[in-house]
Amino acid sequence: MNFIVFDLEATCWEGRPPSKVQEIIEIGAVRLNPYGEVTGTFNKFIRPILNPFLSHFCRQLTSIEQHNIDRANGFSEVIEQFQDWAEIFDEDYLLCSWGNFDRKMLIQDCQLHDLEYDWAEQHINLKRQYQELKRLRKSRGLRSAVTAEGFEFTGIHHRGIDDAENLAKIFAKYLDVWRY
Repeated sequence: MNFIVFDLEATCWEGRPPSKVQEIIEIGAVRLNPYGEVTGTFNKFIRPILNPFLSHFCRQLTSIEQHNIDRANGFSEVIEQFQDWAEIFDEDYLLCSWGNFDRKMLIQDCQLHDLEYDWAEQHINLKRQYQELKRLRKSRGLRSAVTAEGFEFTGIHHRGIDDAENLAKIFAKYLDVWRY
């Protein structure tokens, strides 16, 4: 079983205008084996098609610059690379993210590009399970959970690969506790 701990960044705007549709602009992921050992990482930018120019708010939040997106491949190509890297069609796998946003975005972007998306249903929401595990009344943000577990949050918050690597620390710590 491969555990694919991943985080997505998406186009965004201050106040979330209803006329704007978010698209994935970065996939960051860490692959762990059944023993919680990291066996690989994946990080790619994606060029959005509906709103190809990043808002000032999005650039500030994610630290992703327009030139990163302009040079990136489209969703179809990057998602195929991601599936190959994660061995989606060759091995048992489980997608793991902090919240349900990432799974929803994978499905939405697959639909936008007329791609199969049933593979993205093999997913667990670590944020919800963590809240239950710790008996918290309110869910915690990733950065808060990482520091509450005694880890140092490394890298840049709201960058796909950095958030995935930090989440992998929590995932490995509770490897035998997650329900899937």
